[in-house]
Amino acid sequence: MQTMAGSKMGGAEAFFVRLAVALNSLDISQKIVIRNNADRLHLLRQGGINPVEMGFGGVFDIQSRFTLKREISSFRPNVILSWMSRAARITPACPELYTHIGRLGGYYNLKYFKNCDYLIGNTQDIVDYIIEEGFDSNRVIHLPNFVDPPRNLPMSRADLDTPSDVPLLLAMGRLHKNKAFDTLIESLSLVPKAWLWIAGDGPEGKSLSKLANKFGVEDRIRFLGWRNNADALMASADLFICPSRHEPLGNVILEAWAAKKPVIAAAAKGPAELLGNNEYGLLVPIDSPNKLAIGINDLINNPIKASSLAEGGYAAYERKFTKEIVTAQYISFFEKVKR
Repeated sequence: MQTMAGSKMGGAEAFFVRLAVALNSLDISQKIVIRNNADRLHLLRQGGINPVEMGFGGVFDIQSRFTLKREISSFRPNVILSWMSRAARITPACPELYTHIGRLGGYYNLKYFKNCDYLIGNTQDIVDYIIEEGFDSNRVIHLPNFVDPPRNLPMSRADLDTPSDVPLLLAMGRLHKNKAFDTLIESLSLVPKAWLWIAGDGPEGKSLSKLANKFGVEDRIRFLGWRNNADALMASADLFICPSRHEPLGNVILEAWAAKKPVIAAAAKGPAELLGNNEYGLLVPIDSPNKLAIGINDLINNPIKASSLAEGGYAAYERKFTKEIVTAQYISFFEKVKR
């Protein structure tokens, strides 16, 4: 059984859907319980899964606790994988019947995971954090995310009022201060050749538009809103930029690797772990528009270097982050710890 109490959008929520569908394609018996969400429900049904929906509300949401206990009693799982703090918190510990696993894609407060027998961290740094917080190191494992290879054709630049002969930068994610799109917009003023697509939605949308006007780059930026065709956008771009101040993993970097695109990222913990010593992409300091602009100009003016980084990233993707590799790791772990 998998229980997901996530928000409307995000990397963990998207990976949950990918993993659930991948397991379903292997005819693994599973029950999926999700927080009410029409888009997620639709995606799961497209993958052949008919999930149970519930509220996953706060401490006074008695109905969700009752519904979850009913589904556990009916399905009788030998493993329950909880996504997000709320799902882990309301799943009762019952070690004689099933193994309860919590999956962490960030540095969450472990008090919400006290009912869990095992914890998964999707980066080594998160695993280290879990152990430092006092969780038994023998009950923590690093299991990465996977992303699917591109399926859609490139998005037409003309459809988004973008010239066909300019270097095109792409950034994706929630329009939140953690994602540092403000840094990227400022850096664009120092990269006169390039245009920028930003795909995402969130509370910083209006302020980012004002910032584009302030730096005189509004005519070279397209704010695309939240998109479900990320691979089509990626196929159209020349460089992928991840400017985040805080990024535990960076699923978008994996998507860029899978699309064979060169990556430039600010050195938050996740991207720094992924890109290593500039072997699989170019790392720049966090909150440094000047250094980010220097990196972008460097790859625009050195296509051989950009191509080499793209090849290195794709090789890393094929080695560690494909559906087949990661799904097999999850299945192996489930088999090892199941009741």
